[in-house]
Amino acid sequence: MLKTELLVVGAGPAGLAAAIEAKKGGVKDLLLVDLNMRPGGQLFKQIHKFFGSKAHRAGIRGIDIGTQMLEEAKELGIDIWLNTACVGLFDDKIACLEKGQPDGSTKIVYVQPEKIILATGGQENVVRFKGWTTPGVMGAGAAQTMINVNRVQPGQKIVMLGTGNVGLIVSYQLMQAGCEVVALVEAAPKIGGYGVHASKISRAGVPIFTKHTIKEVKGNGPNGRVSEVVIVELDEKWNPIEGTEKTFEADTVTLAAGLKPVSDLVKLQDIELVFNGPFGGWVPTHTRDMESTCPGIYVAGDTTGVEEANTALEEGRLAGISAAQSLGYMKDADAEALKDEIWDRLAGLRMGPFGEKRAVAKKELMDAFPEVARG
Repeated sequence: MLKTELLVVGAGPAGLAAAIEAKKGGVKDLLLVDLNMRPGGQLFKQIHKFFGSKAHRAGIRGIDIGTQMLEEAKELGIDIWLNTACVGLFDDKIACLEKGQPDGSTKIVYVQPEKIILATGGQENVVRFKGWTTPGVMGAGAAQTMINVNRVQPGQKIVMLGTGNVGLIVSYQLMQAGCEVVALVEAAPKIGGYGVHASKISRAGVPIFTKHTIKEVKGNGPNGRVSEVVIVELDEKWNPIEGTEKTFEADTVTLAAGLKPVSDLVKLQDIELVFNGPFGGWVPTHTRDMESTCPGIYVAGDTTGVEEANTALEEGRLAGISAAQSLGYMKDADAEALKDEIWDRLAGLRMGPFGEKRAVAKKELMDAFPEVARG
């Protein structure tokens, strides 16, 4: 049994930020684990420049922010276990599955932390239509990983389903990677993402079909791969309108239908969950300190509801500071002052064109704790 003061699960934006803040706050014995082969999560997919203020590193690309954070984590001496999946969360310990042993096997290591921060991120939603399991149909995030991390084109001619920020940004990045984006398809009456991203797509001559969805994908390509994509117009009740079908030649379909929190570990404990649509589904309620209803277990990032990377970074900082404070390493006055600053920045992030609804939703989550005083 390995004992540690703080275990952070997930080395994406929230987990990295949490570990860095906790270490800066004085925590000596800290372990950060991630199931991937490289820490940083979504940051290394994001080759676009961040929005926001100077405090949110506006104008800096996600990959550069990720590199800066990894360097800071190294300087602080943070112990990071990669290729390690947390597969069990018990009352007094957590089971970590370490892959890639010298003999090719895996082994279970039990870690007994005093405090836990769960920053397990989000996962992509799927959309079901005729042919949705055809080779060449994938999540937009998977395509983004291929081009920005692995430097591999997912295909040559691509249809993107979904025009939120992910759909728009990934479409443009696919074009930068040399792929042809044939069309963007959106079921809603209007584009869901920022106009600045949609404008780039439109100026490049890519058609965007609102009030449409994919009716069928045909797999007559090599090895049964996607060969054609049939889209159809929707009426006001979201029903397909017969006779409005359009067919595109394509070898890849990417789905940008939103994300939902990864809450497997959360569900292994008696942590209160509430359903919140704007945040992607079932999410854990938490205090101002990001502490869940299970004392000593904190949550941060997309685990608490899917938002932007900047929000995940800020929530990670909150959780890290709170953990350091609860372990006795930070004075209450110092910790509270830092958390007040972070909450002010979060309020600003959630007041953008699409942020007000999320700000209200986040307040509802926190209000589930009437016994906790709010700042």
